[in-house]
Amino acid sequence: MSTDVKTVETPVSEIRNRLAVATGAALLVAGLVLVAVVLPAEYALDPLGTGAKLGLLDLGLTGQQVDALEAGKGAAAGGGTILAPQDAAFKQETITFEAQPREGFEYKYRLEKGEALLYSWTSSAPMNTEFHAEPDGAPRGYAQTYEKKDGMTGASGTLTAPFSGIHGWYWENTTDQPATVTLATAGYYNLSHEFRSGQPTKNKNFK
Repeated sequence: MSTDVKTVETPVSEIRNRLAVATGAALLVAGLVLVAVVLPAEYALDPLGTGAKLGLLDLGLTGQQVDALEAGKGAAAGGGTILAPQDAAFKQETITFEAQPREGFEYKYRLEKGEALLYSWTSSAPMNTEFHAEPDGAPRGYAQTYEKKDGMTGASGTLTAPFSGIHGWYWENTTDQPATVTLATAGYYNLSHEFRSGQPTKNKNFK
């Protein structure tokens, strides 16, 4: 008894079509991976928005900053400094001010261009505030405003001085009762000034 085995040959044209489909599918997947994963993670490019959703965009931005630092530029993409060595250690203080009803006052630190200031302040009553600076060499009475808000009871943040000068706050007690402002800072300042209308300027040196 014999069994005939039939061999079915696939036409060459069909094989070619299958290979073309497989190759096209592989290229499509590779393209999607490139756009959705590689570009955000390596180059901070996110055309599909998947990098931000997967947390890959931050990797790309960090990579650009590190590349810039290694290249000796010392700056991140967009011009922001990511490394600024200092000759002296940073200073820090926590200070509480009293403000009489409807009274305003200022407190500013001396900062050179590029020096950083970390700050956090709270108040016992709503304050009208202005975070501003007076550049060295500016006309008398000129000020560069960073932020101006009313009815505030606190704020926190970081300032990198865009120019040399004195940088700080104006607070105004908006109530009919005495109030306090407590300010905590750390930075590379070496001098501060407290200004109140009708009173001598109070200067403080930090060693």
